[in-house]
Amino acid sequence: MIIIMDTRATEDEVSSVIEEIEKVGFRPFVNPGAERKVIAVLGEMDVRKADLVEHFEVMDGVARVELISELWKLASRSYHPENTLVKVGGVTIGGDEVIIAAGPCSVESESQTIDLAWQVKEAGAKFLRGGAFKPRSSPYSFQGMGEEGLKILAKARNETGLPIITEVMDTHEVDLVCKYADILQVGTRNMQNYSLLRKVGASGFPVLLKRGLGSKVKDLLMSAEYIISEGNQNVILCERGITTFEDSTRNTTDINAIPVLKQWTHLPVTLDPSHATGNWHYVGAIAKAAVAAGADGLLLEVHNDPQHALSDGPQSLKPKKFKALMEDLAKIASAVGRTM
Repeated sequence: MIIIMDTRATEDEVSSVIEEIEKVGFRPFVNPGAERKVIAVLGEMDVRKADLVEHFEVMDGVARVELISELWKLASRSYHPENTLVKVGGVTIGGDEVIIAAGPCSVESESQTIDLAWQVKEAGAKFLRGGAFKPRSSPYSFQGMGEEGLKILAKARNETGLPIITEVMDTHEVDLVCKYADILQVGTRNMQNYSLLRKVGASGFPVLLKRGLGSKVKDLLMSAEYIISEGNQNVILCERGITTFEDSTRNTTDINAIPVLKQWTHLPVTLDPSHATGNWHYVGAIAKAAVAAGADGLLLEVHNDPQHALSDGPQSLKPKKFKALMEDLAKIASAVGRTM
């Protein structure tokens, strides 16, 4: 349920509504971005729904009360009609500009990371992506450099000015990663790790949430709800391919998810064509399709020497190919009324 306050409602009237929500046993959540105050009433609703609507509708300053059918109350456009703009380091995600985050799958060395950071920046990327902690299918594969990798990413940011997106895998790592990162990435394997979602939500840091391999769009939104319910609306959604019977690519890119999410939620929507395809030959085509479909940003893997990359080399673009793709993406963005 949401309570929409009158545009002329006073602060005292808003406070009275909030106090009344708490008094009847629910939790208020005020939308900070709306032109008028919208207050979500959080908690388990029972047969008293109609009575509750009438109860709040008669209060001073209330314009109307609406029941939200979606389970993702705070992520829903019904609660927050305007697009959420996530602002990080002078960059806005969710606006007219399509934002590109690029870099290696894994931080492998200081020279590699900083060199790639300069190259992706010169090509137009606005964020540096790179993994210091790497969840791998095999326990024998490279697992990342840990805090040393985070320090390298921070040094790359200091030298190039590019804010950092990097993955956090465990609740115990959140505080450490927050010391170095600008955006916390929750990977596909952790999309339904609810303890981690609550922890990153409570951190206050922007969170990039990747869709799980076997998860529906609704599942992704429910996971985002965990983060937002902790008071953190700076959530960026990321489609990165789902598991189907098709095996011609690593995963199946759900392009449909982009317009569906844009209609259902106010949160920015991005796509990772590198992980979605698992093959650099297809990355460019899927990246262009994502921008045409309305994506607010892309995550792209770039490596100087993919053949010898410690993780995901086959899906990584070389810097020259990345630069050429950026030029093509700018044309697609312009055609659909966006900028790069």
